[in-house]
Amino acid sequence: MRPGPGGCCCRRPLRANGCVANGEVRNGYVRSSAAALGQVYHVTQNGGLYKRPFNEAFEETPMLVAVLTYVGYGVLTLFGYLRDFLRYWRIEKCHHATEREEQKDFVSLYQDFENFYTRNLYMRIRDNWNRPICSVPGARVDIMERQSHDYNWSFKYTGNTIKDVINMGSYNYLGFARNTGSCQEAAARVLEEYGVGVCSTRQEIGNLDKHEELEKLVASFLGVEAAMAYGMGFATNSMNIPALVSKVGCLILSDELNHASLVLGARLSGATIRVFKHNNMQSLEKLLKDAIVYGQPRTRRPWKKILILVEGIYSMEGSIVRLPEVIALKKKYKAYLYLDEAHSIGALGSRGRGVVDYFGLDPEDVDVMMGTFTKSFGASGGYIGGKKELIDYLRTHSHSAVYATSLSPPVVEQIITSMKCIMGKDGTTLGKECIQQLAENTRYFRRRLKEMGFIIYGNEDSPVVPLMLYMPAKIGAFGREMLKRNIGVVVVGFPATPIIESRARICLSAAHTKEILDTALKEIDEVGDLLQLKYSRHRLVPLLDRPFDETTYEETED
Repeated sequence: MRPGPGGCCCRRPLRANGCVANGEVRNGYVRSSAAALGQVYHVTQNGGLYKRPFNEAFEETPMLVAVLTYVGYGVLTLFGYLRDFLRYWRIEKCHHATEREEQKDFVSLYQDFENFYTRNLYMRIRDNWNRPICSVPGARVDIMERQSHDYNWSFKYTGNTIKDVINMGSYNYLGFARNTGSCQEAAARVLEEYGVGVCSTRQEIGNLDKHEELEKLVASFLGVEAAMAYGMGFATNSMNIPALVSKVGCLILSDELNHASLVLGARLSGATIRVFKHNNMQSLEKLLKDAIVYGQPRTRRPWKKILILVEGIYSMEGSIVRLPEVIALKKKYKAYLYLDEAHSIGALGSRGRGVVDYFGLDPEDVDVMMGTFTKSFGASGGYIGGKKELIDYLRTHSHSAVYATSLSPPVVEQIITSMKCIMGKDGTTLGKECIQQLAENTRYFRRRLKEMGFIIYGNEDSPVVPLMLYMPAKIGAFGREMLKRNIGVVVVGFPATPIIESRARICLSAAHTKEILDTALKEIDEVGDLLQLKYSRHRLVPLLDRPFDETTYEETED
Protein backbone atom coordinates (compact mmCIF):
# COMPACT_ATOMS: atom_id res chain seq x y z
CA MET A 1 0.00 0.00 0.00
CA ARG A 2 1.37 3.41 -0.98
CA PRO A 3 2.38 5.63 1.95
CA GLY A 4 0.75 9.03 2.22
CA PRO A 5 2.62 12.32 1.92
CA GLY A 6 3.51 12.21 5.60
CA GLY A 7 5.03 8.75 5.32
CA CYS A 8 2.08 6.98 6.99
CA CYS A 9 0.68 3.74 5.68
CA CYS A 10 -2.89 2.66 6.35
CA ARG A 11 -2.34 -1.09 6.80
CA ARG A 12 -2.51 -1.00 10.56
CA PRO A 13 -4.44 0.86 13.23
CA LEU A 14 -2.72 4.20 13.22
CA ARG A 15 -2.51 7.50 14.98
CA ALA A 16 -3.94 10.03 12.50
CA ASN A 17 -2.72 13.52 13.27
CA GLY A 18 -2.50 12.48 16.89
CA CYS A 19 -5.95 10.89 16.86
CA VAL A 20 -5.89 7.26 18.03
CA ALA A 21 -7.87 4.97 15.79
CA ASN A 22 -8.77 1.61 17.28
CA GLY A 23 -10.36 0.25 14.15
CA GLU A 24 -10.17 0.00 10.40
CA VAL A 25 -9.46 2.62 7.81
CA ARG A 26 -11.99 3.06 5.02
CA ASN A 27 -11.95 5.72 2.31
CA GLY A 28 -9.76 8.13 4.24
CA TYR A 29 -11.63 7.75 7.53
CA VAL A 30 -11.01 5.76 10.67
CA ARG A 31 -14.03 3.90 11.98
CA SER A 32 -13.65 3.09 15.64
CA SER A 33 -15.95 1.25 18.01
CA ALA A 34 -17.88 4.51 18.24
CA ALA A 35 -18.83 4.28 14.56
CA ALA A 36 -22.17 2.82 15.54
CA LEU A 37 -22.94 6.22 17.05
CA GLY A 38 -21.94 7.94 13.84
CA GLN A 39 -18.62 9.26 15.11
CA VAL A 40 -16.25 9.22 12.16
CA TYR A 41 -12.76 10.70 12.35
CA HIS A 42 -10.80 12.08 9.44
CA VAL A 43 -7.41 10.69 8.45
CA THR A 44 -5.30 13.18 6.55
CA GLN A 45 -2.39 10.78 6.07
CA ASN A 46 -0.05 13.59 7.08
CA GLY A 47 0.45 12.50 10.65
CA GLY A 48 3.97 13.88 10.79
CA LEU A 49 2.69 17.40 10.15
CA TYR A 50 -0.05 17.50 12.78
CA LYS A 51 0.40 17.68 16.53
CA ARG A 52 -3.30 17.36 17.41
CA PRO A 53 -6.50 15.65 16.15
CA PHE A 54 -7.99 17.24 13.06
CA ASN A 55 -11.59 16.09 12.72
CA GLU A 56 -13.77 17.53 9.98
CA ALA A 57 -17.02 16.24 8.51
CA PHE A 58 -18.89 17.16 5.33
CA GLU A 59 -21.80 14.79 5.00
CA GLU A 60 -23.08 14.12 1.50
CA THR A 61 -26.32 15.82 0.49
CA PRO A 62 -29.06 13.12 0.27
CA MET A 63 -30.07 12.61 -3.36
CA LEU A 64 -33.80 13.12 -2.75
CA VAL A 65 -33.12 16.36 -0.87
CA ALA A 66 -30.91 17.63 -3.69
CA VAL A 67 -33.56 16.85 -6.33
CA LEU A 68 -36.34 18.49 -4.30
CA THR A 69 -34.15 21.56 -3.73
CA TYR A 70 -33.58 21.98 -7.47
CA VAL A 71 -37.30 21.49 -8.09
CA GLY A 72 -38.08 24.12 -5.45
CA TYR A 73 -35.82 26.69 -7.10
CA GLY A 74 -37.29 25.76 -10.49
CA VAL A 75 -40.85 26.38 -9.30
CA LEU A 76 -39.84 29.69 -7.75
CA THR A 77 -38.14 30.72 -10.99
CA LEU A 78 -41.22 29.87 -13.09
CA PHE A 79 -43.50 31.85 -10.81
CA GLY A 80 -40.95 34.67 -10.86
CA TYR A 81 -41.16 34.93 -14.65
CA LEU A 82 -44.96 34.80 -14.43
CA ARG A 83 -45.02 37.66 -11.93
CA ASP A 84 -42.57 39.69 -14.03
CA PHE A 85 -44.96 39.21 -16.96
CA LEU A 86 -47.87 40.46 -14.84
CA ARG A 87 -45.81 43.45 -13.69
CA TYR A 88 -44.84 44.29 -17.26
CA TRP A 89 -48.51 44.53 -18.25
CA ARG A 90 -49.30 46.36 -14.99
CA ILE A 91 -51.61 43.62 -13.81
CA GLU A 92 -49.52 43.32 -10.62
CA LYS A 93 -48.15 46.40 -8.92
CA CYS A 94 -44.42 46.85 -9.50
CA HIS A 95 -42.42 47.76 -6.36
CA HIS A 96 -38.86 47.45 -7.63
CA ALA A 97 -36.76 50.29 -9.03
CA THR A 98 -37.17 51.05 -12.73
CA GLU A 99 -35.73 53.70 -15.01
CA ARG A 100 -37.92 56.43 -16.45
CA GLU A 101 -38.93 56.17 -20.09
CA GLU A 102 -36.94 59.26 -21.11
CA GLN A 103 -33.75 57.68 -19.68
CA LYS A 104 -33.96 54.47 -21.69
CA ASP A 105 -31.58 55.79 -24.38
CA PHE A 106 -28.78 56.28 -21.85
CA VAL A 107 -26.42 53.57 -20.58
CA SER A 108 -28.46 51.30 -18.36
CA LEU A 109 -28.00 51.96 -14.66
CA TYR A 110 -30.27 49.15 -13.52
CA GLN A 111 -29.79 45.65 -14.87
CA ASP A 112 -33.30 44.28 -14.64
CA PHE A 113 -32.53 40.63 -15.31
CA GLU A 114 -29.64 40.55 -12.83
CA ASN A 115 -32.07 41.49 -10.07
CA PHE A 116 -34.52 38.71 -10.90
CA TYR A 117 -33.42 36.71 -7.85
CA THR A 118 -33.80 39.73 -5.58
CA ARG A 119 -37.30 40.54 -6.83
CA ASN A 120 -38.79 37.09 -6.87
CA LEU A 121 -36.89 34.87 -4.44
CA TYR A 122 -35.04 36.97 -1.88
CA MET A 123 -37.98 39.34 -1.36
CA ARG A 124 -40.18 36.45 -0.17
CA ILE A 125 -37.90 35.83 2.83
CA ARG A 126 -36.37 39.29 3.26
CA ASP A 127 -37.82 39.59 6.77
CA ASN A 128 -35.13 37.15 7.99
CA TRP A 129 -32.36 39.71 7.43
CA ASN A 130 -31.50 43.25 8.54
CA ARG A 131 -33.43 42.89 11.76
CA PRO A 132 -32.74 46.03 13.82
CA ILE A 133 -31.16 45.33 17.22
CA CYS A 134 -31.47 47.87 20.03
CA SER A 135 -29.11 46.43 22.65
CA VAL A 136 -25.58 45.14 23.17
CA PRO A 137 -24.95 42.13 20.88
CA GLY A 138 -24.22 39.80 23.78
CA ALA A 139 -25.62 36.37 24.61
CA ARG A 140 -29.11 37.90 24.48
CA VAL A 141 -30.33 40.85 22.40
CA ASP A 142 -33.42 43.04 22.03
CA ILE A 143 -34.93 43.25 18.53
CA MET A 144 -37.24 45.99 17.27
CA GLU A 145 -40.46 44.44 16.01
CA ARG A 146 -41.49 45.29 12.45
CA GLN A 147 -44.23 44.32 10.02
CA SER A 148 -44.68 44.37 6.28
CA HIS A 149 -47.98 44.90 4.46
CA ASP A 150 -46.57 44.64 0.94
CA TYR A 151 -44.83 41.24 0.99
CA ASN A 152 -41.49 42.45 2.42
CA TRP A 153 -40.94 45.31 -0.02
CA SER A 154 -41.09 47.72 2.92
CA PHE A 155 -41.32 47.46 6.71
CA LYS A 156 -43.00 49.49 9.44
CA TYR A 157 -41.98 49.43 13.09
CA THR A 158 -44.72 48.54 15.54
CA GLY A 159 -43.07 50.32 18.46
CA ASN A 160 -42.68 47.06 20.37
CA THR A 161 -39.42 45.34 21.28
CA ILE A 162 -38.79 41.59 21.37
CA LYS A 163 -36.83 41.23 24.61
CA ASP A 164 -34.05 38.77 25.55
CA VAL A 165 -33.71 36.98 22.21
CA ILE A 166 -30.94 34.36 22.43
CA ASN A 167 -28.23 35.57 20.06
CA MET A 168 -26.86 32.71 17.97
CA GLY A 169 -25.64 34.84 15.09
CA SER A 170 -23.06 37.41 16.26
CA TYR A 171 -19.30 36.89 15.94
CA ASN A 172 -18.89 37.66 19.65
CA TYR A 173 -16.66 34.61 20.15
CA LEU A 174 -15.05 35.55 23.47
CA GLY A 175 -17.92 37.64 24.81
CA PHE A 176 -16.13 41.01 24.84
CA ALA A 177 -19.02 42.79 23.08
CA ARG A 178 -20.67 44.15 26.24
CA ASN A 179 -21.40 47.44 27.98
CA THR A 180 -19.99 46.54 31.38
CA GLY A 181 -16.62 45.43 32.68
CA SER A 182 -13.00 46.47 32.24
CA CYS A 183 -13.19 47.00 28.45
CA GLN A 184 -16.13 49.38 28.71
CA GLU A 185 -14.55 51.29 31.58
CA ALA A 186 -11.23 51.69 29.76
CA ALA A 187 -12.95 52.79 26.53
CA ALA A 188 -15.00 55.35 28.47
CA ARG A 189 -11.86 56.84 30.04
CA VAL A 190 -10.16 57.16 26.66
CA LEU A 191 -13.33 58.67 25.17
CA GLU A 192 -13.20 61.43 27.77
CA GLU A 193 -9.52 62.10 27.11
CA TYR A 194 -9.22 61.71 23.30
CA GLY A 195 -12.78 62.08 22.01
CA VAL A 196 -14.36 59.89 19.34
CA GLY A 197 -12.72 60.76 16.02
CA VAL A 198 -9.17 61.48 14.88
CA CYS A 199 -10.10 63.38 11.68
CA SER A 200 -6.83 62.57 9.92
CA THR A 201 -4.78 59.76 8.45
CA ARG A 202 -1.88 58.09 10.23
CA GLN A 203 0.62 59.74 7.87
CA GLU A 204 -0.60 63.24 8.66
CA ILE A 205 -1.64 64.15 12.23
CA GLY A 206 -3.79 61.14 13.08
CA ASN A 207 -1.10 58.92 14.56
CA LEU A 208 -1.84 58.67 18.29
CA ASP A 209 0.25 57.10 21.03
CA LYS A 210 -2.65 54.65 21.42
CA HIS A 211 -2.16 53.45 17.84
CA GLU A 212 1.53 52.83 18.50
CA GLU A 213 0.70 50.96 21.71
CA LEU A 214 -1.86 48.82 19.89
CA GLU A 215 0.53 47.82 17.11
CA LYS A 216 3.27 46.83 19.52
CA LEU A 217 0.76 44.76 21.49
CA VAL A 218 -0.56 43.05 18.33
CA ALA A 219 2.97 42.14 17.24
CA SER A 220 3.67 40.66 20.67
CA PHE A 221 0.36 38.79 20.63
CA LEU A 222 1.04 37.26 17.21
CA GLY A 223 4.71 36.56 17.85
CA VAL A 224 5.92 38.59 14.87
CA GLU A 225 8.38 41.45 14.42
CA ALA A 226 5.86 44.20 13.64
CA ALA A 227 2.19 44.86 12.95
CA MET A 228 -0.03 47.57 11.55
CA ALA A 229 -3.66 48.35 12.42
CA TYR A 230 -6.35 49.46 9.97
CA GLY A 231 -9.79 51.00 10.46
CA MET A 232 -11.73 48.39 8.47
CA GLY A 233 -11.33 44.63 8.27
CA PHE A 234 -12.64 44.31 4.70
CA ALA A 235 -10.27 47.02 3.46
CA THR A 236 -7.36 45.33 5.23
CA ASN A 237 -7.59 42.58 2.63
CA SER A 238 -8.93 44.43 -0.40
CA MET A 239 -6.45 47.32 -0.17
CA ASN A 240 -3.30 45.48 0.97
CA ILE A 241 -3.23 42.56 -1.46
CA PRO A 242 -2.82 44.98 -4.42
CA ALA A 243 0.17 46.48 -2.58
CA LEU A 244 1.81 43.05 -2.27
CA VAL A 245 1.32 41.66 -5.79
CA SER A 246 0.87 43.29 -9.17
CA LYS A 247 0.00 42.47 -12.76
CA VAL A 248 3.60 41.93 -13.81
CA GLY A 249 4.68 38.34 -13.26
CA CYS A 250 2.62 37.66 -10.12
CA LEU A 251 0.39 34.64 -9.49
CA ILE A 252 -2.28 34.29 -6.79
CA LEU A 253 -3.49 30.84 -5.72
CA SER A 254 -6.80 31.33 -3.91
CA ASP A 255 -9.04 28.88 -2.06
CA GLU A 256 -12.39 28.65 -3.84
CA LEU A 257 -14.28 29.60 -0.65
CA ASN A 258 -12.20 32.64 0.29
CA HIS A 259 -14.03 35.69 1.62
CA ALA A 260 -15.18 38.43 -0.76
CA SER A 261 -12.53 40.82 0.61
CA LEU A 262 -9.75 38.43 -0.44
CA VAL A 263 -11.37 37.91 -3.84
CA LEU A 264 -11.72 41.66 -4.39
CA GLY A 265 -8.14 42.31 -3.30
CA ALA A 266 -6.86 39.64 -5.67
CA ARG A 267 -8.83 41.09 -8.59
CA LEU A 268 -7.77 44.67 -7.86
CA SER A 269 -4.12 43.60 -7.88
CA GLY A 270 -4.29 42.64 -11.56
CA ALA A 271 -2.28 39.48 -10.89
CA THR A 272 -3.14 36.17 -12.53
CA ILE A 273 -5.59 34.27 -10.30
CA ARG A 274 -5.96 30.51 -10.13
CA VAL A 275 -8.42 28.84 -7.80
CA PHE A 276 -7.87 25.57 -5.93
CA LYS A 277 -10.54 23.35 -4.41
CA HIS A 278 -11.46 24.17 -0.85
CA ASN A 279 -8.83 22.93 1.61
CA ASN A 280 -7.71 20.37 -0.96
CA MET A 281 -3.94 20.04 -0.82
CA GLN A 282 -3.82 17.85 -3.92
CA SER A 283 -5.47 20.62 -5.93
CA LEU A 284 -3.15 23.28 -4.45
CA GLU A 285 -0.03 21.24 -5.11
CA LYS A 286 -1.05 20.63 -8.71
CA LEU A 287 -1.41 24.37 -9.29
CA LEU A 288 1.97 25.00 -7.66
CA LYS A 289 3.60 22.34 -9.80
CA ASP A 290 2.03 23.74 -12.96
CA ALA A 291 3.16 27.23 -12.02
CA ILE A 292 6.75 26.08 -11.55
CA VAL A 293 6.86 23.85 -14.64
CA TYR A 294 5.03 26.02 -17.17
CA GLY A 295 5.72 29.52 -15.83
CA GLN A 296 3.78 32.53 -17.09
CA PRO A 297 1.28 32.23 -19.95
CA ARG A 298 2.70 32.77 -23.44
CA THR A 299 6.19 33.82 -22.36
CA ARG A 300 6.83 30.77 -20.10
CA ARG A 301 9.08 32.89 -17.93
CA PRO A 302 9.22 31.99 -14.23
CA TRP A 303 6.72 33.71 -11.98
CA LYS A 304 8.27 36.55 -10.01
CA LYS A 305 5.99 35.93 -7.05
CA ILE A 306 3.45 33.24 -6.09
CA LEU A 307 1.06 34.16 -3.26
CA ILE A 308 -1.24 31.61 -1.58
CA LEU A 309 -4.43 33.08 -0.04
CA VAL A 310 -6.21 31.09 2.69
CA GLU A 311 -8.41 31.72 5.71
CA GLY A 312 -8.04 30.38 9.25
CA ILE A 313 -11.72 29.50 9.71
CA TYR A 314 -14.00 29.59 6.67
CA SER A 315 -17.09 31.43 7.88
CA MET A 316 -19.65 29.62 5.72
CA GLU A 317 -18.25 26.09 5.99
CA GLY A 318 -17.01 26.08 9.58
CA SER A 319 -13.84 24.39 8.34
CA ILE A 320 -10.29 25.10 9.52
CA VAL A 321 -7.45 25.54 7.04
CA ARG A 322 -5.03 22.63 6.82
CA LEU A 323 -2.23 25.00 7.74
CA PRO A 324 0.57 22.47 8.41
CA GLU A 325 0.15 21.10 4.89
CA VAL A 326 -0.18 24.54 3.31
CA ILE A 327 3.06 25.64 4.98
CA ALA A 328 4.81 22.45 3.85
CA LEU A 329 3.75 23.10 0.24
CA LYS A 330 4.65 26.78 0.50
CA LYS A 331 8.18 25.89 1.62
CA LYS A 332 8.55 23.15 -0.95
CA TYR A 333 7.64 25.38 -3.90
CA LYS A 334 9.09 28.66 -2.53
CA ALA A 335 5.77 30.52 -2.49
CA TYR A 336 4.45 33.19 -0.12
CA LEU A 337 1.54 32.63 2.28
CA TYR A 338 -1.19 35.16 3.16
CA LEU A 339 -3.33 33.95 6.09
CA ASP A 340 -6.65 35.65 6.91
CA GLU A 341 -7.47 35.00 10.57
CA ALA A 342 -10.62 37.11 10.78
CA HIS A 343 -12.63 34.32 12.43
CA SER A 344 -9.83 32.27 13.98
CA ILE A 345 -7.90 34.90 15.94
CA GLY A 346 -9.02 34.70 19.56
CA ALA A 347 -11.33 31.77 18.81
CA LEU A 348 -8.71 29.04 18.24
CA GLY A 349 -5.64 27.87 20.10
CA SER A 350 -4.99 27.28 23.78
CA ARG A 351 -3.81 30.89 24.08
CA GLY A 352 -6.40 32.33 21.70
CA ARG A 353 -3.78 33.30 19.14
CA GLY A 354 -5.45 31.79 16.13
CA VAL A 355 -4.89 28.87 13.81
CA VAL A 356 -1.09 29.09 14.08
CA ASP A 357 -1.41 28.60 17.84
CA TYR A 358 -4.04 25.90 17.30
CA PHE A 359 -1.60 23.76 15.29
CA GLY A 360 1.45 24.71 17.38
CA LEU A 361 3.28 26.22 14.42
CA ASP A 362 5.91 28.95 14.12
CA PRO A 363 4.41 32.37 13.18
CA GLU A 364 7.50 33.06 11.07
CA ASP A 365 6.33 30.38 8.62
CA VAL A 366 3.41 32.63 7.65
CA ASP A 367 4.59 35.56 5.54
CA VAL A 368 1.52 37.77 5.98
CA MET A 369 -0.70 37.35 9.04
CA MET A 370 -3.97 39.21 8.65
CA GLY A 371 -6.87 39.39 11.08
CA THR A 372 -9.71 41.58 12.30
CA PHE A 373 -10.71 43.13 15.61
CA THR A 374 -14.40 42.91 14.76
CA LYS A 375 -15.10 39.48 16.21
CA SER A 376 -13.18 38.08 19.18
CA PHE A 377 -12.19 41.55 20.40
CA GLY A 378 -15.64 43.13 20.19
CA ALA A 379 -14.38 46.18 18.28
CA SER A 380 -13.71 47.14 14.65
CA GLY A 381 -10.79 47.29 12.23
CA GLY A 382 -8.10 44.88 11.15
CA TYR A 383 -4.36 44.26 11.27
CA ILE A 384 -1.46 42.80 9.33
CA GLY A 385 1.57 41.30 11.05
CA GLY A 386 4.87 39.97 9.77
CA LYS A 387 8.46 41.01 9.18
CA LYS A 388 9.40 44.61 9.92
CA GLU A 389 10.36 45.13 6.27
CA LEU A 390 6.85 44.06 5.21
CA ILE A 391 5.10 46.44 7.62
CA ASP A 392 7.39 49.36 6.70
CA TYR A 393 6.59 48.74 3.05
CA LEU A 394 2.82 48.66 3.66
CA ARG A 395 2.91 51.90 5.66
CA THR A 396 3.93 53.75 2.52
CA HIS A 397 2.36 51.67 -0.27
CA SER A 398 -1.02 50.52 1.08
CA HIS A 399 -4.02 52.67 0.11
CA SER A 400 -5.71 51.59 3.33
CA ALA A 401 -2.82 53.07 5.32
CA VAL A 402 -2.17 56.21 3.30
CA TYR A 403 -5.71 57.46 2.65
CA ALA A 404 -7.92 56.01 5.41
CA THR A 405 -8.78 57.84 8.63
CA SER A 406 -7.17 56.43 11.79
CA LEU A 407 -8.95 54.10 14.19
CA SER A 408 -11.18 55.79 16.76
CA PRO A 409 -9.38 56.04 20.17
CA PRO A 410 -12.16 54.34 22.22
CA VAL A 411 -12.17 51.48 19.72
CA VAL A 412 -8.39 51.18 20.02
CA GLU A 413 -8.68 51.02 23.81
CA GLN A 414 -11.36 48.31 23.55
CA ILE A 415 -8.93 46.23 21.46
CA ILE A 416 -5.98 46.85 23.78
CA THR A 417 -7.93 45.97 26.93
CA SER A 418 -9.50 42.81 25.48
CA MET A 419 -6.18 41.66 24.00
CA LYS A 420 -4.38 42.16 27.31
CA CYS A 421 -7.15 40.18 28.95
CA ILE A 422 -6.61 37.29 26.51
CA MET A 423 -2.85 37.44 27.11
CA GLY A 424 -3.31 37.52 30.89
CA LYS A 425 -1.61 40.90 31.16
CA ASP A 426 -4.54 42.32 33.11
CA GLY A 427 -3.61 40.19 36.11
CA THR A 428 -6.66 37.92 35.80
CA THR A 429 -7.47 34.55 34.24
CA LEU A 430 -10.63 35.86 32.58
CA GLY A 431 -9.18 35.64 29.07
CA LYS A 432 -8.05 32.05 29.50
CA GLU A 433 -11.42 31.11 30.98
CA CYS A 434 -13.23 32.65 27.98
CA ILE A 435 -11.06 30.69 25.53
CA GLN A 436 -11.74 27.44 27.40
CA GLN A 437 -15.46 28.20 27.68
CA LEU A 438 -15.74 28.83 23.93
CA ALA A 439 -13.98 25.52 23.17
CA GLU A 440 -16.29 23.62 25.53
CA ASN A 441 -19.40 25.30 24.12
CA THR A 442 -18.29 24.48 20.58
CA ARG A 443 -17.74 20.78 21.17
CA TYR A 444 -20.89 20.39 23.26
CA PHE A 445 -23.17 22.20 20.79
CA ARG A 446 -21.81 20.41 17.74
CA ARG A 447 -22.07 17.00 19.42
CA ARG A 448 -25.68 17.58 20.48
CA LEU A 449 -26.77 18.72 17.02
CA LYS A 450 -25.21 15.65 15.42
CA GLU A 451 -26.92 13.39 17.95
CA MET A 452 -30.26 14.97 17.00
CA GLY A 453 -29.70 13.99 13.36
CA PHE A 454 -28.85 17.33 11.72
CA ILE A 455 -26.20 17.61 9.02
CA ILE A 456 -23.47 19.85 10.43
CA TYR A 457 -20.50 21.00 8.39
CA GLY A 458 -16.98 21.83 9.45
CA ASN A 459 -14.36 21.11 12.07
CA GLU A 460 -15.31 19.94 15.55
CA ASP A 461 -13.32 22.85 17.06
CA SER A 462 -14.85 25.58 14.88
CA PRO A 463 -17.27 27.95 16.67
CA VAL A 464 -18.95 28.56 13.30
CA VAL A 465 -21.62 25.85 13.00
CA PRO A 466 -23.41 25.52 9.62
CA LEU A 467 -26.70 23.63 10.05
CA MET A 468 -27.87 22.48 6.63
CA LEU A 469 -31.38 23.46 5.47
CA TYR A 470 -31.07 22.84 1.70
CA MET A 471 -34.56 23.74 0.41
CA PRO A 472 -35.37 27.39 -0.35
CA ALA A 473 -38.73 27.35 1.45
CA LYS A 474 -37.05 26.15 4.64
CA ILE A 475 -34.62 29.09 4.74
CA GLY A 476 -37.33 31.56 5.66
CA ALA A 477 -39.35 29.06 7.68
CA PHE A 478 -36.41 28.18 9.94
CA GLY A 479 -35.51 31.83 10.64
CA ARG A 480 -39.12 32.76 11.44
CA GLU A 481 -39.84 29.74 13.60
CA MET A 482 -36.69 30.31 15.63
CA LEU A 483 -37.57 33.97 16.22
CA LYS A 484 -41.04 32.91 17.37
CA ARG A 485 -39.20 30.91 20.03
CA ASN A 486 -37.07 33.92 20.99
CA ILE A 487 -33.89 32.72 19.27
CA GLY A 488 -32.10 34.78 16.63
CA VAL A 489 -30.22 32.87 13.96
CA VAL A 490 -28.62 33.79 10.63
CA VAL A 491 -29.91 31.88 7.60
CA VAL A 492 -27.95 31.86 4.34
CA GLY A 493 -28.87 30.78 0.83
CA PHE A 494 -27.92 31.11 -2.81
CA PRO A 495 -25.94 33.00 -4.14
CA ALA A 496 -23.92 33.20 -0.88
CA THR A 497 -23.83 29.38 -0.85
CA PRO A 498 -24.13 26.68 -3.54
CA ILE A 499 -27.73 26.46 -4.71
CA ILE A 500 -28.44 23.15 -2.95
CA GLU A 501 -26.55 23.98 0.26
CA SER A 502 -28.64 26.62 2.04
CA ARG A 503 -27.96 26.68 5.75
CA ALA A 504 -28.35 28.34 9.10
CA ARG A 505 -25.02 29.66 10.33
CA ILE A 506 -24.77 29.50 14.11
CA CYS A 507 -21.92 31.31 15.86
CA LEU A 508 -21.08 30.26 19.40
CA SER A 509 -19.75 32.51 22.12
CA ALA A 510 -18.04 32.19 25.48
CA ALA A 511 -20.91 34.36 26.76
CA HIS A 512 -23.34 31.48 26.14
CA THR A 513 -24.03 29.54 29.32
CA LYS A 514 -24.97 25.87 29.27
CA GLU A 515 -28.55 26.84 30.12
CA ILE A 516 -28.69 29.14 27.09
CA LEU A 517 -27.26 26.46 24.82
CA ASP A 518 -29.67 23.82 26.15
CA THR A 519 -32.60 26.17 25.55
CA ALA A 520 -31.43 26.84 21.99
CA LEU A 521 -30.86 23.13 21.35
CA LYS A 522 -34.34 22.26 22.63
CA GLU A 523 -35.96 24.76 20.28
CA ILE A 524 -33.76 23.77 17.32
CA ASP A 525 -34.71 20.14 17.92
CA GLU A 526 -38.40 21.08 17.91
CA VAL A 527 -38.12 23.20 14.74
CA GLY A 528 -36.04 20.45 13.12
CA ASP A 529 -38.90 18.00 13.63
CA LEU A 530 -41.48 20.55 12.48
CA LEU A 531 -39.64 21.34 9.23
CA GLN A 532 -38.14 17.84 8.76
CA LEU A 533 -34.55 19.04 8.78
CA LYS A 534 -32.90 15.97 10.29
CA TYR A 535 -31.33 14.63 7.12
CA SER A 536 -28.20 13.00 8.53
CA ARG A 537 -27.37 9.42 7.56
CA HIS A 538 -23.68 9.69 8.54
CA ARG A 539 -22.43 9.22 4.99
CA LEU A 540 -19.37 11.45 5.02
CA VAL A 541 -17.38 12.59 2.01
CA PRO A 542 -13.62 12.80 2.71
CA LEU A 543 -12.48 16.28 1.81
CA LEU A 544 -9.11 15.18 0.45
CA ASP A 545 -10.69 12.41 -1.59
CA ARG A 546 -13.21 14.66 -3.30
CA PRO A 547 -12.60 14.73 -7.05
CA PHE A 548 -11.42 18.01 -8.53
CA ASP A 549 -11.17 19.04 -12.12
CA GLU A 550 -7.77 19.94 -13.45
CA THR A 551 -8.84 23.27 -14.87
CA THR A 552 -6.93 26.31 -13.66
CA TYR A 553 -8.88 29.52 -13.73
CA GLU A 554 -6.94 32.49 -15.04
CA GLU A 555 -8.98 35.63 -14.44
CA THR A 556 -6.20 37.96 -15.53
CA GLU A 557 -3.19 37.29 -17.68
CA ASP A 558 -0.13 39.37 -18.44
